[in-house]
Amino acid sequence: MTTRRDFLRQAGCASAASLTLPALSGCAEAKLDATAAAEGAGLQIPPPPRGTPSEVARDEAYWRAIGAQYAVTDQVTNLEAGYFGMMPTPVLAAYHRHIDRVNRESSYFARGAYGEIARNARGRVASALGVATEEVAFARNATEALQVLIGQYNRLEAGESVMHADLDYPAMQQAMNELAQRKGAEVATLVIPEPASKTNVLQAYAAAFDANPRTRLLLLTHTNNKTGLIHPVAELTEMAEARGIDVIVDAAHSFGHVPLALPDLRAAFVGINLHKWVGAPVGVGALYIREDQLDAIDRAHGDPGPLDRIDSRIHTGTTNFATIMTVPDALDFQERMGVPNKAARLRYLRDSWVGPARGITGVDILTPDDPDLVGALTSFRLNGDGSREGNLEVARTLAEDFGVFTVYRTGVANGDCVRVTPSLYNSPADGDKLVEALGAMAG
Repeated sequence: MTTRRDFLRQAGCASAASLTLPALSGCAEAKLDATAAAEGAGLQIPPPPRGTPSEVARDEAYWRAIGAQYAVTDQVTNLEAGYFGMMPTPVLAAYHRHIDRVNRESSYFARGAYGEIARNARGRVASALGVATEEVAFARNATEALQVLIGQYNRLEAGESVMHADLDYPAMQQAMNELAQRKGAEVATLVIPEPASKTNVLQAYAAAFDANPRTRLLLLTHTNNKTGLIHPVAELTEMAEARGIDVIVDAAHSFGHVPLALPDLRAAFVGINLHKWVGAPVGVGALYIREDQLDAIDRAHGDPGPLDRIDSRIHTGTTNFATIMTVPDALDFQERMGVPNKAARLRYLRDSWVGPARGITGVDILTPDDPDLVGALTSFRLNGDGSREGNLEVARTLAEDFGVFTVYRTGVANGDCVRVTPSLYNSPADGDKLVEALGAMAG
């Protein structure tokens, strides 16, 4: 039977070595008791060096030590971190410990100690988001959270409209469409300008509001999953609310990716993920309902819980106990680096390939360089090809011929694209590898 000690040793000497302080070189320096490190109090990763986030982002020795916390496959250079976030070794070890405890203590644990643990985890998430614990509830992912917010929204009347844009996530567009159909309402849509700027995005929504004066509910994406565009949500929410429009924000790609305090978004309803950029195990997200707007969301499926409690708005059945238990471990890892430092590093990795790629004839970068409008995610088209087949072929060629894994994205009004998403285990050299491949493919 594989023990935790066996698991940690098998994770690779580079990952094990990373549990010690600063930069490491080779297995000879990685001989430590990994199990003791994983089970000991606190994370054994180096604190960030002094300096501004921009300066810290360029400290390659520090980020090699952070990157070594991840047991990364050698089958391909992974530049597709947007699907879900790999757990670093200390968090993965904690997850295994929590699984062991849940399995060992069974219902005795689930009906006893787990309740307080889950409440504390929820409090950690709320604190990190800058809101009250009572305004946050766990979901299995952002999609589930947003389906609750959209599907149980109760202020829409027949003849009014819901609105979404081409860059919004398909499942959320579908949920908005279904809500409108059920309520006898209309669906209004808009196309995000390309290339995007803060000014033309604001203008596009203002025009859409003017064209659809009976809009009651707006879906906004904060960090977009298709092109990586970060929408000016606070300004858009202010514009919408001035017209009597409620706003539901899809922030699935935001928490842990870019600095995020929910009050700064101004919106009363937000869905987030914890298993993407925060690095918790797959299967955990959260919904946020601002306390003064709780009555806009109906209770779930006849739930008899109190009207003034967010808990009555979502009911997923038996919880994945170990996943929830690991959320504080993931937040600990993130907070050890500092979210501004992490965000700056992700942006630096993005810029390290986007700058040179912009100089390649035939490579069309879809995401602007405005620091307020982009984080790590960026998409491109090759030789002006927006077809499904063409972009699937680009992603396939990058993976099979050049060893660089990316992902094809569809649903952008102006054509499909390929998304590139680096993470903390990547280096600028990975971006160089992508740029070299794009140069060869565009030639």
